[in-house]
Amino acid sequence: MGTWIQSGRRLSFVSAFLLLVGTVYGEPLSRADILAGIDNRIERYRKVDIELLLRDPEGAPLPPGTSVRVTQIRQSFLFGSNIFLLGRADTPSQEAAYRQRFAEIFNFATLPFYWWSYERDQGKPDTERTEGILQWTEEQGIQVKGHPLAWNFVDPRWLPEGNGIAQQLQMDRIESLVGQFRGRIDIWDVVNEATSAEREETLQRSPILTKMIRAIGIRQYLHQAFQRARMAGQEAALIINDYEVGEEFRTRVLEEMLDSGREPIFDIVGIQSHQHRGPWSVEKIWEVCERFAGYGKPLHFTETTFLSGKPGWYLKREDPDLEWESTAEGEVRQAREVEVFYRVLFSHPAVQAITWWDFSDQKAWQGAPAGLLRKDMSPKPAYSVLERLIKQDWSTRLEAIVDDQGRVRFRGFKGSYELEINVEAGRRSAEFSVETDLSRPLEIAFRDEAGR
Repeated sequence: MGTWIQSGRRLSFVSAFLLLVGTVYGEPLSRADILAGIDNRIERYRKVDIELLLRDPEGAPLPPGTSVRVTQIRQSFLFGSNIFLLGRADTPSQEAAYRQRFAEIFNFATLPFYWWSYERDQGKPDTERTEGILQWTEEQGIQVKGHPLAWNFVDPRWLPEGNGIAQQLQMDRIESLVGQFRGRIDIWDVVNEATSAEREETLQRSPILTKMIRAIGIRQYLHQAFQRARMAGQEAALIINDYEVGEEFRTRVLEEMLDSGREPIFDIVGIQSHQHRGPWSVEKIWEVCERFAGYGKPLHFTETTFLSGKPGWYLKREDPDLEWESTAEGEVRQAREVEVFYRVLFSHPAVQAITWWDFSDQKAWQGAPAGLLRKDMSPKPAYSVLERLIKQDWSTRLEAIVDDQGRVRFRGFKGSYELEINVEAGRRSAEFSVETDLSRPLEIAFRDEAGR
């Protein structure tokens, strides 16, 4: 393994690289500078120049002056939420509203794989519920992620004691789930909250798994977990997910996963951003993105929460009688905070996904008023803010005119599109996807409504 020398200290390639991150990204930006640059960054990083050569079903260029309707049908950026309540709302009408409003704005969903609840009895995982969620998300064209493969928050009640057997069962579970759902779930939170995996409070909740991790060491645990996930899913996107966004996540987890200066074994850095006590400052949002972008990997903001009620943490647990409800004032505040947070993240080039936690106040984590929907599934102002941002401000729709070369040119958001024209023979349509600026025109052949 090579080393660099600085001020008499011998540094690994990893440490030397991280020291350079500050110079790569420059001096910290002020709140005013971050906010002022949002629109320009979105234009630069989220949109592409598109040039299309359009042909009719017989292969001839479309005649000049033909009007083409351009509609974005899917964005590349992943906007999502956990989908834990699907199929479990209190009433049929609430269930229908939950599904409708989820599909209206999101293209990404997180499915639950908590070991202690997913496999309450050994060898009897709750695949029926997972299949039900997958069937619905596939029908809606929603991409999914599994969460999590490994997390020593609570031991499964049947888990036998012994470091060796616990290690074997944990690693087998990882490989089994990734392999079982390959091609349907290809994004996984592999290890969750590794920064707290060896702590004393974790040992009290999860003695068997925590003792196992302590015995083999956090580095070996991480490497084995990701290696087993990779064995089962060569094309899967593997996430290391944590709520720590400071030095501990970087030094105790991420650097442990950078093996001898080689390519990291993780694909994505997952950042939790529960803001129950109040919003992060704009400067903090940007600084977190900048710091973790230094690993050269995409960032997913995996668990995002803003409350529309009294700010606090575990208030319902501390006071079961507390009416921890959404308020009109809190909903206005939540909407304002959501807009700032999403706009800043969408403008940062390293961020690829933002996941809300939970979609509705009904059965929300900690009993908190954390949803974009109220308990009755009516939308809060924050939902309307995201609907506007995702479906209007950050989605491309336009009418284009074919030029004398049979081409149309426009600048649009990355993702998938549908084109429509109306000719004497009837409606014709075509679809295409674009992720980068095109080096040459993309040839598109229209088809009729029967797909011919």
